[in-house]
Amino acid sequence: MIMEGVAMGSVEDAVRSDVEQLGDLVGVEPSLSELAFTLAGRIDAAATGECETCGEAVPQDDKLLPQLTRELRQTLAQLLEGRAADDDDDLGDLGSPD
Repeated sequence: MIMEGVAMGSVEDAVRSDVEQLGDLVGVEPSLSELAFTLAGRIDAAATGECETCGEAVPQDDKLLPQLTRELRQTLAQLLEGRAADDDDDLGDLGSPD
């Protein structure tokens, strides 16, 4: 869900684009994607020193940036984890002799 009138930072924009490429989300994927969007928005806000609500400049506090980045990577990995099992290709072993 993209909010109208709210500017996104580069990390959130990239995460939204990546999640959109996954197609239909099932199971816990919608929740994980929303978590990823929130984390990406927090990363953008920490990196730019902007208030998440109003966009005003605020004192930059990037102490949480490494933790937010790790959480985002783990969330995206978990989101993709279920997809890896779905990518089984019955013809994927044609190149190897049996």
